[in-house]
Amino acid sequence: MTPGPSSNPPLLPMMAVSGVLPEGSGWAFEMKWDGVRVIADVDADGCRLWSRNGRDVTLGYPELSGLSGQRLLLDGEIVTLDETGAPSFGLLQRRMHVRDPRQLVHLIKEVPVSVRLFDLLAVDGQSLLEATYDDRRGLLESLDLDDPFWELPPAWTDGADALAASGETGLEGVVAKRRASRYLPGKRSSDWVKVKHVLTRDVILCGWHPGEGNREGWIGSLYCGSYDENGELVLIGKVGSGLDFATLEILSAELAELEVSKPPFNPESIPTGDRRRAHWLDPLLVAEVTYSGWAADGRLRHPVWRGLRFDIDPSSVTH
Repeated sequence: MTPGPSSNPPLLPMMAVSGVLPEGSGWAFEMKWDGVRVIADVDADGCRLWSRNGRDVTLGYPELSGLSGQRLLLDGEIVTLDETGAPSFGLLQRRMHVRDPRQLVHLIKEVPVSVRLFDLLAVDGQSLLEATYDDRRGLLESLDLDDPFWELPPAWTDGADALAASGETGLEGVVAKRRASRYLPGKRSSDWVKVKHVLTRDVILCGWHPGEGNREGWIGSLYCGSYDENGELVLIGKVGSGLDFATLEILSAELAELEVSKPPFNPESIPTGDRRRAHWLDPLLVAEVTYSGWAADGRLRHPVWRGLRFDIDPSSVTH
């Protein structure tokens, strides 16, 4: 399928809220996959892939576009697996920004991807958005998707067992889905609850501080921001842990064209010594970090880098 320049995404994906495991029989539990969310529009000619923020990413994953046949609208997650068989968001970074076919020839072998499916939104042009989760899941399980790059993992009925299994297999956690719920495109709903083993959040990259020692000449740490309740961009911490040299090379290329002369937030929130050496950025890139909580000054405790999120709009990154 050849993407058209004026094409629009069929819909935006439904999102989950963070929370704890819900109780009762009215919930199903799915593994939380550490990858890139996509809506897949399938027809007889192939498959077009749309990111969480409505971008056509089909050209970045040519091995996935071969799925064809019945007209379907599917929801799932692109993943790549590490040597233990667990999804690795770090490895997937190498694929997320590449569209050049010449580079992809090697990357397809070095960083193989596949899709973990979890929802069916339309069949033969008939919308299933008003159908219950149970009905959509049943129809999804009845499909015969004969393609090695597309997989439908099982859903669980016991949340505690599902969460334990996710930890044993190196996954992030689980997503609990209310079995009677309908699908709400582009909405974040308490009908879906994500339960993670560690805290993660999105941050906006606002600048970087030069490295020292073995990182001299490289990025040492990154200033992280988010929008407060008044719509103002504020500093919420710095992250340096988790940045390996392969990541630093990617970051250096991505950030080179975003440098600006002054910080995108109140400069008074930055120590004077940092202000003299910092490089500031137009706040257009989003990343994901893990963290242990919030400090009294409103900064993230112990943030650790996880990766860039090209699929997330910076304006959606709030406290």
